[in-house]
Amino acid sequence: MKPIWIVDDDESIRWVLEKALARENLATKSFANARDAIAALEFETPQVLVSDIRMPGDSGLDLLQLVKSRFPGLPVIIITAFSDLDSAVAAFQGGAFEYLAKPFDIDKAVELIRRALDESLRETSVESGPSETPEILGQAPAMQEVFRAIGRLSQSNVTVLITGESGSGKELVARALHKHSPRASQPFIALNTAAIPKDLLESELFGHERGAFTGAQTTRRGRFEQAENGTLFLDEIGDMPFDLQTRLLRVLSDGHFYRVGGHQPLKANVRVITATHQNLEQRVREGLFREDLYHRLNVIRLRLPSLRERREDIPILVRHFLVQSAKQLGVEAKRMSDATLQFLSGLDLPGNVRQLENLCNWITVMAPGQTVEVKDLPLELTQEQGQGHAAAPSESYAPIQHHGTVMSVPVAESASTQPAAGAPDAWLGLLEAQAASMLSGGQQEVMAVLGRQFESALIRTALKHTHGRKNDAAVRLGIGRNTITRKIAELGIDGAKDD
Repeated sequence: MKPIWIVDDDESIRWVLEKALARENLATKSFANARDAIAALEFETPQVLVSDIRMPGDSGLDLLQLVKSRFPGLPVIIITAFSDLDSAVAAFQGGAFEYLAKPFDIDKAVELIRRALDESLRETSVESGPSETPEILGQAPAMQEVFRAIGRLSQSNVTVLITGESGSGKELVARALHKHSPRASQPFIALNTAAIPKDLLESELFGHERGAFTGAQTTRRGRFEQAENGTLFLDEIGDMPFDLQTRLLRVLSDGHFYRVGGHQPLKANVRVITATHQNLEQRVREGLFREDLYHRLNVIRLRLPSLRERREDIPILVRHFLVQSAKQLGVEAKRMSDATLQFLSGLDLPGNVRQLENLCNWITVMAPGQTVEVKDLPLELTQEQGQGHAAAPSESYAPIQHHGTVMSVPVAESASTQPAAGAPDAWLGLLEAQAASMLSGGQQEVMAVLGRQFESALIRTALKHTHGRKNDAAVRLGIGRNTITRKIAELGIDGAKDD
């Protein structure tokens, strides 16, 4: 580890800091002015720089500006007098890690330098790591099993079914399987089967001939043709319409397919990888998924763990996403305090890695300081933790979109939606009582008011159980996709997303 540099024209301050840091077994190097420190920077760099703000010749702010332009990851602590608080503000604007106000407590000074040292060592470990970010991050035992499986499949073209909760990174695993396969130099084509309307999905998969249907003015290659000799990744395969499952089964069986409106069979040399968050065995039992297709897809099953099963990976994922977000916005990456990382590691995060990434994007934009404390997190997140992940009897939880992050927050329920314990139909009596109260009070349009509350409660609850996935919620409720989209807009329900 490199030494800590102390730059101060006051010899007594240099001496006190040197002795205090020596007791901590920390090496130091001292300079009486900024000019000598600047000259030394041509040949070496410190682990942390501690500098007075007012010195003869170049000031501490001059030194700070030079250091930040050449070594942006080097923490700089500025020493300032109480009368120089305006300078302290300027120091922060210039990128200082923190400032020490004279006269300072030596123990607090050492503690602050320790914090800066930890930050510097983290920055060093990131810089000295691989220049190319791994396609999948994870050190937890559950993720190591996934990595081992990818390694075993690296020279295979076998069909793989990836299962796991939404947001857990199934497409990243599919891309890794392709990247480490004999087809790596060929195309990787991804398609979310739940995001394409049923009427268009067949054309998306297999292409169409000119004139096959209204609007088909040219011949179009489908995803199977685009992925020729490569890999086709079909996400949310459990939502594929039943009639299209038959066509997919044929391609997997004999390697041939027809474009929509076509009469000539086309040969497909494609490795198919599929993924789902659903229980396919259950969908087979319910008659919603072909059993023969299920067995064709389930040659090798690779289960991706949820973030709750790999909590030890949350700190490294947070640091990665904060750096990534900062690069995209062209700003300095925020840092998480140890308490904040511990807090996040204790959350359930139902949106998994995707939710964590969105949260880091929110933090980069919205968190007030460079070091993020628990109080800086979205209020909904801290409130949820404060309630012990359990709703009070008069509350239910519904997922909402908070700056791109899906989170569970309490939604107040009317008395008409609260069944009494042990009485499944009690809500009907409560509904009647609510209606009687409204009617006796002279309220108008009681049917419309209660109807909206009833629909809102149903849709919010369905979205809760599908983690905000609108199309999945529509299926669970037995209504159409267009109907739920319209109702969500009419009722002002937040948190819905396309599957």
